[in-house]
Amino acid sequence: MSATILEARHINKYFHDPVTTQVLNDVTFSVKKGEFVSIVGKSGCGKSTLLYILSTMDTDYEGELLIDNEYMTNKKESQLARIRNEKIGFVFQFHYLLNEFTVLKNVMLPGLKLGNRSANEVEHKAMEWLRVLGIEHVAHKMANQVSGGEKQRVAIARSLINDPHIIMGDEPTGNLDKKNSELVFNIFKELAEEYKQTLLIVTHDPAFAEGTQRIIEMEDGKIIKQ
Repeated sequence: MSATILEARHINKYFHDPVTTQVLNDVTFSVKKGEFVSIVGKSGCGKSTLLYILSTMDTDYEGELLIDNEYMTNKKESQLARIRNEKIGFVFQFHYLLNEFTVLKNVMLPGLKLGNRSANEVEHKAMEWLRVLGIEHVAHKMANQVSGGEKQRVAIARSLINDPHIIMGDEPTGNLDKKNSELVFNIFKELAEEYKQTLLIVTHDPAFAEGTQRIIEMEDGKIIKQ
């Protein structure tokens, strides 16, 4: 029996602008260790809003969120920031790499910030992930000197540097061509199967979702299938 890494219980979310609209309605589900899960649904159904709550970046909601069996509610922002850095890896549609740094330094940054390892250990680990992802040859290039597909792989390496309990992705292939989308999907699949990495990915791409172990389907702020 796999451990539960993430659990959402009866999550409701409202926007007040200027009328009150409910954007998430009684969202309840859990993700177990090593699961590769996708969240799908039409634009505006609440997928990204939900991901921001699950990633602890949005704390204005009703209900309960547990990461690694720990309640996220009523925690201070500094506590949440540490949990985010330690337990959650992020991959967004845009890679958000810092152009003034090399690829290697970009991957190292969250590890240096967490401070659990020496700079040498963080660098060694960063190189290992770049090697696994097939881009160790760009390690010493500046971030703006590598291709779009390579940038997204750098972002994936960066998300893995602190051994996160879960990787969350918001349309990680949304900005890539078919070849690079497939490459990124295969990386995620390998992470789940070989490394038992837990993945929760919001996607518009039906082919991507079909390849995941489980699909959570949303409509009008509700989960209609999981």
